[in-house]
Amino acid sequence: MTERLFENDAYLWVCDAVVTVCEPAGKGYAVELDHTVFFPEGGGQLSDRGKLGGAAVTHVTEEAGRIVHYCDKPLEVGSTVKAEVDGMVRLDHMQQHCGEHILSYAAWKLFGANNIGFHMSEGLVTIDLDKELAADELAQVEDFANREIWLDKPISVSYVPQTDLDKYAMRKKNTKLMGTLRLVSVQDGDICTCCGTHPSRTGAVGIIHIVSAEKHKQGQRISFLCGRWALKDVRRKNAVVRKTGQMLSVKIEQVPDAVTRLQNEITALNARVKEKTMALYDAQLPQFLSTARVLADGSRLVIITPEECNAADAKLLLQKVTGMDNLLVGVFYEANGRVNYLFGHSANVNADCREYCQKANAIFNGRGGGKPDFAQGSGADITDWQQKAHTLLM
Repeated sequence: MTERLFENDAYLWVCDAVVTVCEPAGKGYAVELDHTVFFPEGGGQLSDRGKLGGAAVTHVTEEAGRIVHYCDKPLEVGSTVKAEVDGMVRLDHMQQHCGEHILSYAAWKLFGANNIGFHMSEGLVTIDLDKELAADELAQVEDFANREIWLDKPISVSYVPQTDLDKYAMRKKNTKLMGTLRLVSVQDGDICTCCGTHPSRTGAVGIIHIVSAEKHKQGQRISFLCGRWALKDVRRKNAVVRKTGQMLSVKIEQVPDAVTRLQNEITALNARVKEKTMALYDAQLPQFLSTARVLADGSRLVIITPEECNAADAKLLLQKVTGMDNLLVGVFYEANGRVNYLFGHSANVNADCREYCQKANAIFNGRGGGKPDFAQGSGADITDWQQKAHTLLM
């Protein structure tokens, strides 16, 4: 069993340790020590990273009570190595985990919302609440949590028997835990069983910033960031807003209104373009209809190959032409280096569009399919694509 130096001193980031196990593991090596400063992934918190001697520690896990350090180089069993945790990574994780305690406490204290899930990934942290909070309630939770930070309250770690848990005003109690339990306590605030690393005072968290909130199962998932991660997020988003303001020639606070105006202009422009496009197709349609081939059942096969077309235009054009009687229609257009094709037919035509889609697949080295009344596909052979499309009329 590896001695866990990190449990009692989260700021102990360096120690000398003896290598007790070193075994090949995937593309690296699994190393165990007699004691360690490395926190293994667990309790929702990511593992530490750093160095063991000359080897890089990329991940740390706990397996059946053993702490395993995954390294990129082998280490000699019995040798003494210097274990060095990456201090910035440790501090990031401490800020996020402690912030999770404080934010969960705020939601419970103010609105009786319980944290039923916690996950930390690189650059984002989430908690799941068992009830949904409104936007103004989340703002109150965020404000309360940040006041806990700014008061710079002391944080302590203690060990108590499971039978003594009822003596503590905890927001959640895990009755399945047995033996001696590790409690992380914020003065006059959150008390929770926890295996993670935490700063000695709440002020070290810096800030808690709620990024988003969305409905999740019967409750709500809150995404948030703390400390340095929060600063990076705010800095990045501020740069985006400033850049957007410069592009629109408005002040930051005017960006939403400017974007709304731009959206309205684009919507109006798209409507005019659609109108002009449909007028152009109307003008071209008699030409395409004049080349139609009469099929055995008396219906006509029409192949349409407009010069300029996109997916939305093609669907509108297909709907327009199949609204006429006795037509089986194929619309072909080129986009992004591929020939795209759609087939449909009039309501009074009994034909299988899949048959013609398969023929197009063969012509354009493509793939596609669908249903008897509608099929679509695309192919990579765009050489003379309009001429090839019209070979279906032969």
